[in-house]
Amino acid sequence: MLKFTSLDLKPYFNVGRDPAGWHPEIGGELTAMPAGQQSFWGIPFDLGSAEGNCWLVLEHIGKGPTIPLSATASYLLIAHFCNQSHDPEREMQPADYKVGEITRPGEHLADYILVYADGSEHLQAIRRRFEVNEARIAWGQWAFAALPHFEEGPVDWHGPYPAGQWGGYQTGVAEFRIAPLHYWIYALRNPHPDRSLAAIRMEPAGADRLAVAGITLYHGLENPLRRRRLESLRVTLPEPAHPSDVATHIDLGVIARRYAVPAFLPRQWLEAQPKGWGEEAVEPQPSSQLLMDITACPDATLRVNEEQVELSPIYEDGRGQSSDGRVSVELLTPQKMWIQVSVVDDKTGQPTPVRIHFRAPDGRYLPPYGHRHEVNDGFFEDYGGDLKLGSTQYAYTDGRLQMELPVGDVYVEIVKGFEWQPVRQRINIQPGQSKLVIPIHRVFDWRQQGWVTADTHVHFLSPQTAWLEAQAEGINLVNLLASQWGDLFTNVADITGDICGVSRDDTLVWVGTENRQHMLGHISLLGVKGEPVFPMCASGSAESYLGDPAWTSMAEWADRCREREGLTVLPHFPTPYCEAVADIVLGKVDAVEIRTFTPGLESFNIREWYRFLNCGYRLGAVGGTDKMSSGMPVGGVRTYARLDEDEFTFANWAKAVRAGRTFTTSGPLMGLLVEGHPPGDEIRLPANGGTLEVETWVQSVQPFHEVQIVANGKIVASQAIDEGTLETSLREKVRLEGSGWIAARCVSRLKVWHCWPIHIAAHTSPVYVRCGDDVPFSPSDAAYMLTLIDGGLTWLDTLSIPAGFDHHARIHSVFESARQSLSRRLTRHHHTH
Repeated sequence: MLKFTSLDLKPYFNVGRDPAGWHPEIGGELTAMPAGQQSFWGIPFDLGSAEGNCWLVLEHIGKGPTIPLSATASYLLIAHFCNQSHDPEREMQPADYKVGEITRPGEHLADYILVYADGSEHLQAIRRRFEVNEARIAWGQWAFAALPHFEEGPVDWHGPYPAGQWGGYQTGVAEFRIAPLHYWIYALRNPHPDRSLAAIRMEPAGADRLAVAGITLYHGLENPLRRRRLESLRVTLPEPAHPSDVATHIDLGVIARRYAVPAFLPRQWLEAQPKGWGEEAVEPQPSSQLLMDITACPDATLRVNEEQVELSPIYEDGRGQSSDGRVSVELLTPQKMWIQVSVVDDKTGQPTPVRIHFRAPDGRYLPPYGHRHEVNDGFFEDYGGDLKLGSTQYAYTDGRLQMELPVGDVYVEIVKGFEWQPVRQRINIQPGQSKLVIPIHRVFDWRQQGWVTADTHVHFLSPQTAWLEAQAEGINLVNLLASQWGDLFTNVADITGDICGVSRDDTLVWVGTENRQHMLGHISLLGVKGEPVFPMCASGSAESYLGDPAWTSMAEWADRCREREGLTVLPHFPTPYCEAVADIVLGKVDAVEIRTFTPGLESFNIREWYRFLNCGYRLGAVGGTDKMSSGMPVGGVRTYARLDEDEFTFANWAKAVRAGRTFTTSGPLMGLLVEGHPPGDEIRLPANGGTLEVETWVQSVQPFHEVQIVANGKIVASQAIDEGTLETSLREKVRLEGSGWIAARCVSRLKVWHCWPIHIAAHTSPVYVRCGDDVPFSPSDAAYMLTLIDGGLTWLDTLSIPAGFDHHARIHSVFESARQSLSRRLTRHHHTH
């Protein structure tokens, strides 16, 4: 079907781009307005050339030109614009009004009169800011019945971005350009589309200048400027292809998104493990199906490669195809309901914060209102209460949310940390339904047993968002860490020197700092009261700024933290691996983050921790995520600390961490007793050692497959459960010939799909064993540590940028003191043995 007929108005043009007669502030920009063959909103126009007369200007009151038509049309699309209403000298108009601020809306500028072959006429008044608008407008002054010739369109938020445009691109929509001059496209409806049109007559009202640039007849049924709401379509291709290799275009609409989703098999998904922690992201493969989100006029035509599919039957019947049947298109969710969803604690019936994922039967993520369709998990890029684990996207909610859901089956997944049973289920939405209540069940309650949970390492969130995400993930304490990243400073304005004011309902947020040096190491200063410990970063890129000197050592930062009642933690232990050795040797460190869980639990960070335990340095394990994007959940690896009867305050939590009454976990909940002593305790034995009864137990809402008892870094007992289990215990008698330590750990074959995928696992802090006066010591590990200390001294004396003699000497002394301490221990060991 022929949709458009563009008229040649060149014989009627009477004005060129000369600024004379136009408002002085737009006259000089008229030359930049489009000319020649153009397409606006999918509508072709035959405009005048850039030179000579190019517009039909209606100005002085009287009878205007008559343009013959001899055709039928449902609409006449007119590209036109009017002069500016801005006139500082006009009565009642303040002189400081700006050009583009429309002061005479509704002003009658002209009449466009349709003349039919039978002699009858239809008159349409043309009014300022209604059917036409000024060439330049201020923001928020759009026409009521016409569109600017600049069309909105999608932009790829993944980038690349022009300089300074990251935020604009995150909208996914091209910004409307304010500065250029606009043609305004008006669809004049023909009330008698079956009658033959003889002409259109244009008569100026004499109030101001109006320029007509082009006229196009439309032969379809619907207003070509008015579009249907955004709909998701599934396009089936004749043969598999990669989405990027499929050429698509729509004439009277916009393709907002083109994408593919992984194959979704509902039954397998409902049964798969683990629940709630994402699915492995896979690279898009050639497929015969492509999804599109489209907003379009019902008369639009979709082109897929060389095939054309009319949208009108798809909007009417839900399906359509190309003329040869090679390409078919399906409307995926023709019926939707606006639903108020509540996720409630099944015991209290009250809404509870959770992380939630809705999925259509075709595999599409259905975000609640206020959340993105596609979560941006880039570093420091998006913090809107969203999460993406592998290929699965989630929204954080306080337990109450609103959204559109399709009528029929939908699938939902709900998560609330490690003690609540994850929900995965199919739900049927009925026509007319407006509410949905989903219960969630708490399986374990370790809080009632005196334990609190914490994430020791979170970045970039606002305190309020951190509190919400913590509530949804079952976290009691979020340590939100300010820091410096080159010339970027984050969360510094949130530092108060006390618990954040958002803290309530058994969930605390405290903004501390992660103090960082790219070579010497990182140290987290948690719970510092009063003034923060500045500078937060030193020694230049890539932590502080280019050329920044080595202002201070980590040991100095630790001392100042403790002076202000804070807790010192080595994050993502042990790297960057240098001064960490000296600080542990000198007793500056309260705990280390153990968070990288591998299938055999023999990762670098765990084995390096064991080195220090084997040398008698007492370091409890804590869990922290280092969350720096929406690809990592708050508390994805977390600390459980035992407070017993103590009130839950930051100070009491820090006391428990210093004492080593902790375990670190990405899912399982784990207990340990050695002769009735929990982690952090010391057991005294005779000099020749003894046999100890060790008991460990595990509870989990995700399957795990092995539990182990470790003594001095070696597995001394284990229990494997090939089919996986949610609960088990292991009891064993362990013989120690000398001083050392005992801990427990467990692991699953299942992964959680954080931005760095890890296995579901847990590791307790040790119970320490002292045999007589013996102190654990490993000479090989000590020699290894001395090498790292020498490396730090080498860097200081060769490559570091000294801040001054005194600063350099103080940092030097930290390494020298640690080297002397460790060397003395090594010498004594050699003499003794």
